[in-house]
Amino acid sequence: TQGMTLEPGDIIVTGTPSGVGFARKPPVWMKQGDSCEVDIEQVGVLVSPIADEK
Repeated sequence: TQGMTLEPGDIIVTGTPSGVGFARKPPVWMKQGDSCEVDIEQVGVLVSPIADEK
């Protein structure tokens, strides 16, 4: 594990985690009304609501 200082405007990208919906049988996709929550200790929580693009 390696640490680094985050500066305002930095972007954190983690890639695709295991168990993603498209790999399931049958596939599972996020839908309107769902939310994606990212929690990073000592940084905060980001909650993004999922909306239909229509």
